[in-house]
Amino acid sequence: MYNILVGGAAGQGIDTTAANLEMLLKKAGYYVFTMRDFMSRVRGGHNFSIIRFGNEPIFSHSAKLDGIIALDDDTVEIHKEELNKDGFILCDTKLKTENEKAIKLNMDSMAKELGNSKVSGSIAIGAILKFFGIGLDHVDETMKHLVKEAYLEMNLKAVRIGYESVDTRFKSLESTTGDYMILSGSKAVGLGALAAGLKFYSAYPMSPSTAVMEFLASKSVEAGIVVEQAEDEIAGINMAIGASFAGARAMTGTSGGGFCLKVEALGLSGIAEIPLVVIDVQRPGPATGLPTRTEQSDLKFVISAAQGEFPRMVIALRNHTDAFYQTIRAFDLAERYQIPVIILSDQYLGDSTATVEPYDLGNIHVAEPSQDNYSEGEYLRYKITEDGISPRLIPGKTKNLVSADSDEHDERGFIIESSEERIQMMDKRMRKLDKLMEELQEPEFIGGESFDTLLVGWGSTYGPISEAVGVLNEKEPGKYGALIFGDVFPLPKKLLIEKATQAKQLINIEQNATGQLGGLIREQTGIVFDRSILKYDGRQISGEEIVERIQQGGVQ
Repeated sequence: MYNILVGGAAGQGIDTTAANLEMLLKKAGYYVFTMRDFMSRVRGGHNFSIIRFGNEPIFSHSAKLDGIIALDDDTVEIHKEELNKDGFILCDTKLKTENEKAIKLNMDSMAKELGNSKVSGSIAIGAILKFFGIGLDHVDETMKHLVKEAYLEMNLKAVRIGYESVDTRFKSLESTTGDYMILSGSKAVGLGALAAGLKFYSAYPMSPSTAVMEFLASKSVEAGIVVEQAEDEIAGINMAIGASFAGARAMTGTSGGGFCLKVEALGLSGIAEIPLVVIDVQRPGPATGLPTRTEQSDLKFVISAAQGEFPRMVIALRNHTDAFYQTIRAFDLAERYQIPVIILSDQYLGDSTATVEPYDLGNIHVAEPSQDNYSEGEYLRYKITEDGISPRLIPGKTKNLVSADSDEHDERGFIIESSEERIQMMDKRMRKLDKLMEELQEPEFIGGESFDTLLVGWGSTYGPISEAVGVLNEKEPGKYGALIFGDVFPLPKKLLIEKATQAKQLINIEQNATGQLGGLIREQTGIVFDRSILKYDGRQISGEEIVERIQQGGVQ
């Protein structure tokens, strides 16, 4: 498995170079995972992508580099210590660095001779392919889909010039992957929403959630959906609630600061029992925080957001495959239980790209509005039922009056002040949780059954923790296991209690400062962690970092 960093200032074509390279590596038959780290700037600063590729599935990044494509001197200075012993720095001759690992090519001049200075990235790509012993058989066909026709021949020449300018430095890896897709976590969410029958998406742009809206907007005509850029976050969620009330599968998206503004309307979905899917692509707070970085600090917030009490579901996405299927499941649960379902992603998962096995569309099912417990005669929208789920007719598609209100109401949906009816309605809504608890998915267990140290995480820590468990068990066979939660609220407890009882040591791993899942687990089960490994600098923890911090034995 190899790791390549592409780094430079914003505006230097870092993302284009990385995106084209990862696609060429995928087409060459490799698994690929790309992490993106960028500043909140249009120009300048330091941005980079780390492309990891190999012939085994990859779920996480690595900071140990085999090569650097340096577009500026800052990249060399910042990342040179991360290079492996045999690593290299590929850069233009204009860079000042005198690092012994630097391989300087006159890429800018070569590009200008081809007629466009921007094709220097393709020269670098050609050199990288040669360094790792990867042939050019697939390049022509792949580049047709990456470059506009007017610039195709120029870029193909650039790739070949780069390829011929260097020698092979690393052992070529055997390619293994079949016809896999390569996509970001945010695109996976968008595809899941489309597969679930999404008809209306409304949001206000807010990084890093904007990528979901941009993807859906790009497919709106083809998919026959409405994507509305609302004037603010409040309008975005209220539009989605209105669309859902009218019978359309609806979703809204944002990041933490925007979720703050959506909170009151979330309660409207709860009391009016209107299905709603909300995705929160997390970034560090509070306030603006670090708008282009990653964190897992919204968990407790979304669990308790909005005044009062009402049933909700919170699902944390673990990887690019999980993002697709759990988004579909979110729509199904929202419809069947007539509740808001909140999906938690984060910048790391949303902006990273990975090779993914084609999704299975054969067993996709999303419930239609329930008409159970409804018979001809007076329609009781909020009929008191044993399971708390009332019949839901769609206004305009029935002769009956369909009422909804933000005030407490009776079975017909009319405002009430009765304490007795208030209790009945609250109890009715909360009874949904009894049945919902039966559908919770237990956390995924990784490792040997004879473990004595159990790592616990949630969401996008899936990849790093999985990798860490593998490395740790190579050194101490069978000693380590891990539970990674997807369903986080309501909290599934069966497997957690079983594995925690077996473990001699419990270690909580999270991307926040307070160990929010650990606190939730203690609150609901009494289980107390022996140690916590917490990271909250805006950068994703890696498998290597988890291993190092476990071996150091410290807390935080």
